[in-house]
Amino acid sequence: MAETLLSVEGLETGYGEVQVLWGVSLKAGRGELTAIVGANGAGKTTTMRAIAGTITPWRGHITFGDEDVTRLSTHDKAARGFALVPEGRQLFSKMTVAENLELGAFSKRAARQYAQRRDEVFALFPRLAERQRQVAGTLSGGEQQMVAIARGLMSGPSILIIDELSLGLAPVVVYQLFQTLKKLKEGGLSILLVEQNVHLALAVSDYAYVIAEGRLFTEGAPQKLATMPEIRKAYLGL
Repeated sequence: MAETLLSVEGLETGYGEVQVLWGVSLKAGRGELTAIVGANGAGKTTTMRAIAGTITPWRGHITFGDEDVTRLSTHDKAARGFALVPEGRQLFSKMTVAENLELGAFSKRAARQYAQRRDEVFALFPRLAERQRQVAGTLSGGEQQMVAIARGLMSGPSILIIDELSLGLAPVVVYQLFQTLKKLKEGGLSILLVEQNVHLALAVSDYAYVIAEGRLFTEGAPQKLATMPEIRKAYLGL
């Protein structure tokens, strides 16, 4: 694994009095794509929310670079280079594509490079350049996911955190989006991907963690995980 950018140790959290995560630990390497995979309801999205700061960890530590960011708010983490592409995309549906992208570059640092970043995301997603004046809520599901990723990239993140990239999308669109992730990784961007499609996640990741029932089930290089009988049976249908 490359130099560690993000480190999570003994993470426990939940909602109300219901505990969802039990001692989850993981790392994301700089310039690598790290995947968190598992069945629906395993605790993947809760892990992502705790890392991004949209819910508060009960116990454990989250370190980003050399800084303990466990208790930082979402906007403080964003200022340090976190960008979250949430499950369900959560676009500003009545605003245009261009307006959604502009909101992604809200920080002073990102605003100074707005034009450059906009050109970069339009090069990555030419369809968005064609539809930048279209209201986001009228786009197809795949196009909305492109906007969600592009909005995250507009902040100039150090790590892009993506929750359920493939959810509800046609297979051909999912394949295109995963190819885009490979391009971003090859360009040096660190990516943390939560994904229910284990087969695709293992195909593009450098390292993967399998979560089951709120606990870390196993981890390793994707080639190794893909050969494990229990992973092949439970997640790959083999």
